[in-house]
Amino acid sequence: MNSKDKSKLPLVVIAGGGFGGQQVARKLEDKPVDVLMLDKHNYHTFQPLLYQVAIGSLEADSIAFSLRKNFAGQKNFHFHIAELTKVNPEKNTIETTIGEIAYDYLVIATGSTTNFFGNKNIEHNAMPMKSIPEALNLRSLILQNIEEAVLLKTKEEREPYLNFVLVGAGPTGVELSGALAELRTHILHRDYPELKKDEMRVYLVDVQPRVIASMSEQASKAAHEFLTKMGVEVLLNVKVESYDGSEIKFEDGKSIPTKNVIWSAGVMGVVPDGISKDIIERGNRIRTDNVCRVEGASNIFAIGDVAAIISKETPKGYPGLAQVAIQQGKHVAKTILHLVNSEVTVPFKYSDKGSLATVGRNKAVADLGKLKFQGFFAWLTWMFVHLISLLGFRNKVVVFINWTMSYLTYNGGARLIIRRFVRDGVPQKRELDEK
Repeated sequence: MNSKDKSKLPLVVIAGGGFGGQQVARKLEDKPVDVLMLDKHNYHTFQPLLYQVAIGSLEADSIAFSLRKNFAGQKNFHFHIAELTKVNPEKNTIETTIGEIAYDYLVIATGSTTNFFGNKNIEHNAMPMKSIPEALNLRSLILQNIEEAVLLKTKEEREPYLNFVLVGAGPTGVELSGALAELRTHILHRDYPELKKDEMRVYLVDVQPRVIASMSEQASKAAHEFLTKMGVEVLLNVKVESYDGSEIKFEDGKSIPTKNVIWSAGVMGVVPDGISKDIIERGNRIRTDNVCRVEGASNIFAIGDVAAIISKETPKGYPGLAQVAIQQGKHVAKTILHLVNSEVTVPFKYSDKGSLATVGRNKAVADLGKLKFQGFFAWLTWMFVHLISLLGFRNKVVVFINWTMSYLTYNGGARLIIRRFVRDGVPQKRELDEK
């Protein structure tokens, strides 16, 4: 794209339309800057509810909202579908999938992707869940494998199709394993009368000594107890060695036959080319100063999962939470305005609003400062917080109705295989045989 006209207002380019990127754009409304947001999708994904799309409880459009619609009426805002591929700090330009774009200020809010820790075998065969397309793939795989199990005659043949292994006992792993356990308890016998409930097994695996280790000991213990009572087999202090698509093996020599391995064991920042490798921290995160400015740069910022403010108080950076990205986005918008007006910048300070995680029906854990509680009230709190955080009135209403029906009937969601999941473009064996 052609270079910008220097007579115009300063151009702030935001790469990423997630929680943090949106806050930057929103806080720059009616300010003396132009804003251009780039994202590979034209919608924002409410990632905390991705697992419900994967399990078939919610449809994808219930947790997605148009970025253009969200900023309709903001006169200084523009949006393009594009991916940031490279930063050219010396030229104040970026390279994207739609060409080169010049900027006055750049905000890298590209988020994170699944971290397989260099294990290509696992990366190829396990299922990630960081985006709506990945959640839809996972839903199709889960339902396809249950349908396949119905056609098999012996318990031994059905076992790999009905064993579900979730690697990573953080909030995502805990929430999805709980959802699968509820599917087994309340739905399997209704939708698939040919199968017995005890044939479907759900495993939650982690190398850590406890589940949701990022939360308090009290919350971790309660979540573990909830999962165990729901029939989830929690395997801690266990490291995965390999997964070939049919069997997952652990370093202690144990193994589980399974066609369903869901990987949520870690994330890594999506860092574009052009950022010095010298300032990349653990987890592929860009090291920034205390105003979220990329080290060594004067007009490039990084926020959210892709960024790390390294200090004595935060030696590993802030956690990869939506609240961190939201607060950093607001702060960066203020910082940019300070720089535009030649004013002194103010260091970023994170206000921890607490953590929530749901395990299942009437079961959740909450760490809200000194207030820590579990069970039904924590579950109501989790639902309320997530409901009001969704973008769009329609989405709030649809999700609330879905949750209400699920609670009343124990059988919410459509669980449709809209498009089959086919790995590497190779149909399953049964499809080949039919040809």
